[in-house]
Amino acid sequence: MTKLRAGLALGLLLASAGTVWAAPAKGPVYDERPTTITQPVAARDYERRAVEIPMRDGVKLHTVIMIPKGAKGAAQKPAMLLTRTPYNAEEMTSQHGSPIMAVALDGYDHAPDVVTGGGYIRVVQDVRGKYGSEGTYVMNRPFVGTSLNPTKTDHATDTYDTIDWLVKNVPESNGRVGIIGISYDGFTALAALVNPHPALKVAVPMNPMVDGWRGDDWFHNGAFRQIGISYIWEQVATRDNANKYEVAEADAYAHFMKYGSAGALASAQGLDQIGFWQKLKAHQAWDSFWQEQAMDKVLAKAPLKVPTLLVHSLWDQEDIYGAPAVWKALKPQDKDGLLHMSIGPWYHGQAIEKADTLGAIKWDADTGKWWRMNVLAPFLAHYLYDKPMDVPTVTAFQSGTNEWQKLGGWPAAKAEKKLYLLPGEGLGFAPAAEAGTVDYVSDPAKPVTYYPRPNQQEGYDGNPWPTWLVGDQRAVSGRPDVLAFVGPVLDKPVTIAGAPVVHLTASTSGTDSDWVVKLIDVYPDAVAGDRAMGGYELAVGMDIFRGRFRETLSEARPLKANTPLGYVFELPQANHVFLPGHRIMVQVQSSWFPLYDRNPQTFVPSILDAKPGDYVKATQKVSVGGADGSYIALPVVE
Repeated sequence: MTKLRAGLALGLLLASAGTVWAAPAKGPVYDERPTTITQPVAARDYERRAVEIPMRDGVKLHTVIMIPKGAKGAAQKPAMLLTRTPYNAEEMTSQHGSPIMAVALDGYDHAPDVVTGGGYIRVVQDVRGKYGSEGTYVMNRPFVGTSLNPTKTDHATDTYDTIDWLVKNVPESNGRVGIIGISYDGFTALAALVNPHPALKVAVPMNPMVDGWRGDDWFHNGAFRQIGISYIWEQVATRDNANKYEVAEADAYAHFMKYGSAGALASAQGLDQIGFWQKLKAHQAWDSFWQEQAMDKVLAKAPLKVPTLLVHSLWDQEDIYGAPAVWKALKPQDKDGLLHMSIGPWYHGQAIEKADTLGAIKWDADTGKWWRMNVLAPFLAHYLYDKPMDVPTVTAFQSGTNEWQKLGGWPAAKAEKKLYLLPGEGLGFAPAAEAGTVDYVSDPAKPVTYYPRPNQQEGYDGNPWPTWLVGDQRAVSGRPDVLAFVGPVLDKPVTIAGAPVVHLTASTSGTDSDWVVKLIDVYPDAVAGDRAMGGYELAVGMDIFRGRFRETLSEARPLKANTPLGYVFELPQANHVFLPGHRIMVQVQSSWFPLYDRNPQTFVPSILDAKPGDYVKATQKVSVGGADGSYIALPVVE
């Protein structure tokens, strides 16, 4: 009280003396953070610049530039490696809280050992509408000049403007730029090839998104990959992926069965607010919406101008269609030999990781590191530093023998040798003379899973999603709704190099049906040195076809019930040797849940909106033997 009175007295004294004095408007700030923060950077082996690069329409794109120390004044100026991403440039370039550039890039970067080993300036940019970049966001933004993009900008123009700014504003560089990326970032790397900037000297699209309907992220031959619903929500709903897809069920099987159709689930999860989801619902066939933005079709309109290395993973669980499709579209007109391709034994993006195994399969060496050091590094250095290169047109890993091959082209063989489905669920290279069928009942209430339950929610850590394509198919071989045609024990190797082609003749008692076909390598009952592989059923290639698109991919049409009909579709690329002592198997089934939505087996205009009463059991009959017997045409290398 004494101090209070003294204070009041002092205040009265000052006021009566005519002195101007103002008490603090607020009390002390209760915050231990500084108003601004200065990041210590002395320990960094690089200089970090975060810049906002203006595009031609005034939108600014957030870009992180990492320049190795010593670049300024170096005898050989470094080139720039660019990645354009919707996945947060700041996070991708600041991993592990490390001041060391290679470590700061590790985990997200596209081969940090190659980046730092080559002394490159690393540039990572948020695409428009995502994270730090201005503008609106459109999934896989279509190109200017199509009916799908009414604006004057796209990923090609944004890449051009970005490279133009970089070569003018990063004096430490040698003025050459390469672009590299995986998945969505692989799509943006392909987009850079449309009207490329003169400073763009090389492109490495890895596992790129190319055609979302034919066989990449959203559909496979018309069957909807419903597990992508969570990705669509998180990727589109907010600029920074802040709104998470909330799931009560630990088992994805239970989650998807709870709602019935994919459309009902999406509505319950809020996706009706999302523009891209509305587009998916409106374009369930391979119509102009998909064809106008398919990258293989877009790029085929003009000759390739930039040296390009396509990277394909044989067991890519997300974008297994894309890279080979671009190769097929561009290579015939590649008169200057600018197009190369690498084919590795990897899951999606595994080329930049340790890759000595894939699930239970062992490759006897780190295939990712070998490829980065012997293919990726010299390829980039050749075009960005004029260093010599001994990289073949095609570098392909052959599973079975577990060896890398240097090839002059791809595929190495045409799909011509017929592997016939036989009565009694047999398999062989000679057809059965007598025609017959092998039957099963497909029940949408009890769909076949794509890996055993519980189906953990998909992601990238701690669950089977990255490696499910090499999962042991014995998990479903004994089901009564899965046919398993098995051949005899091989006494000599069977080598395939290309895409097997399914020629399935089958009938259904319904008016729509899905057909899943798998080409499988069955290991011997006992494997010396690796007992876990005894009897293993390794899928070499498998895919799904939605029956309603049998006549034309661009329009859904009902099937004629109880009538044998022909279905022809490719399985993914394979480069494999079925070794002596192994057997070949072909499995046929009619569901692949919950990866793909269930076909109700009753024709409805929109399967995404199918009602509970639409889902019915169907008797499926696969034709074997005779003139119309089912077979797979294998690209056998004699």
